[in-house]
Amino acid sequence: MTDFIVHGIPGSPYVRAALLGLEEKGASWRLKTLGMGETKSPAHLEHQPFGRIPAIEHGDFRLYEVQAILRYLDRVFPNPSWTPSDPKAEARMNQICGITDWYVMPDISAGIVFQRAVAPRFGMPVDEAKIAAALPRAKVCMVELSRLLGDKPFMAGETLSIADLILAPQLAFFTEVEEGAPMFAALPNLRAWVDRMSARPSMQRTTWERLAADVAAA
Repeated sequence: MTDFIVHGIPGSPYVRAALLGLEEKGASWRLKTLGMGETKSPAHLEHQPFGRIPAIEHGDFRLYEVQAILRYLDRVFPNPSWTPSDPKAEARMNQICGITDWYVMPDISAGIVFQRAVAPRFGMPVDEAKIAAALPRAKVCMVELSRLLGDKPFMAGETLSIADLILAPQLAFFTEVEEGAPMFAALPNLRAWVDRMSARPSMQRTTWERLAADVAAA
């Protein structure tokens, strides 16, 4: 089957989510790396008219939005399925995908992780006021995700789902910054879930450092 081409920036949690999906399904892929200022370039806008990442190519088929990408992969490679057969578990998966996009991304990843971990790496100033403003909302996210997870091994139940693939890259980053430590300490079930996800070969293959090394070696 035709390899997948993923357009994106190493370190992006959404790009990593798409790559996690490809790794989990055993699909062949290559990352077409963009620079920090290239998401709005005319070339990339042909793939993603809103200037976001990731976008993928699969033969002559193009697709963007990571939920759509992961759902597509789950149809192209149906075994094992990432979509629970139980309606309530599927609804929980969809709910957590929405929480990730609407709350985790702006309040944790953009509000805290980008400022604390990503901005310094690219020589950008850290906006401490933005971090302070995001912290109360981040706590709400974390407490609710912990409640929804409960004692289950995965976010939607007993098996890996799209919810895990979308959320894991966001929260794995949050474990690495100082603001994340006390929240994870207070929510051990959520920390254990992040640790289980981080131990998966797909997560280890798609770290920022591993992808950056691939780019440097290319």
